[in-house]
Amino acid sequence: MSERNPYGLDVNTANVARIYDYMLGGKDNFAADRAAAEQVLKAFPESREGVRLNRQYLGNAVHHLAAREGIRQFVDIGAGLPTQQNVHQVAGTVDPEARTVYVDNDSIVCVHGRALLAHAPTVAMVEGDLRDPEDIWAKAKETGLLDPEEPVAVLMVALLHFLDDPYSEVAKLREMMAPGSFLVITHMSMAERRAKDTDKVKDVYARASSGVFPRTPEEIRLFFGDFELLDNDAFIAPNALERMAILGWGGVGRKKA
Repeated sequence: MSERNPYGLDVNTANVARIYDYMLGGKDNFAADRAAAEQVLKAFPESREGVRLNRQYLGNAVHHLAAREGIRQFVDIGAGLPTQQNVHQVAGTVDPEARTVYVDNDSIVCVHGRALLAHAPTVAMVEGDLRDPEDIWAKAKETGLLDPEEPVAVLMVALLHFLDDPYSEVAKLREMMAPGSFLVITHMSMAERRAKDTDKVKDVYARASSGVFPRTPEEIRLFFGDFELLDNDAFIAPNALERMAILGWGGVGRKKA
């Protein structure tokens, strides 16, 4: 991305979506984002592999839900900037008619995302904030790509750790999802033995567009409520999950029919 600033972007404050883009090897980032990412990498050198595996987990989950569970509509909340192997691209390899609604609370990210996705009729990008789940659901329905009476996969990948207490909002989304729907979550974790490194990462994000709130795997599982958790072996190699446990944990849950 050019360092010039034609759209009123704050290029001097690191942005969480652009930090993620840089970690993935993308070009939609600025010097401040790259500097913040390098500080995170200094504290957690595993982070770049963790981000790559997080993206792999997302792709594997979407493909599984489309190919094995028959899901044909996806709502990706906190989608960030379109990058490699996006949800609609993965789902489209199973069924070109699969529908995807991307949601982000950053207006600039949404403008950029709409431009990149302009010629994809089965895809929409809407501006919304998880702190208002009813608004997200209403906007997703307005696109014409979400049928609320049919099972849907709601994705919150590398999102919830940027919110201090989103449990009630996630519960509201679970309530609105049709029976047979799926919830996909990945989340930054914390471990006592790396507490000082985690504090350094929290300091980096405190100066960025959002703070960060790592949680234990037990706290992350609470986001699924009474959803049935699927076996993670379908989405990530067990040794990779164990190796990356210091950085994060993820899960895919099914709403009972």
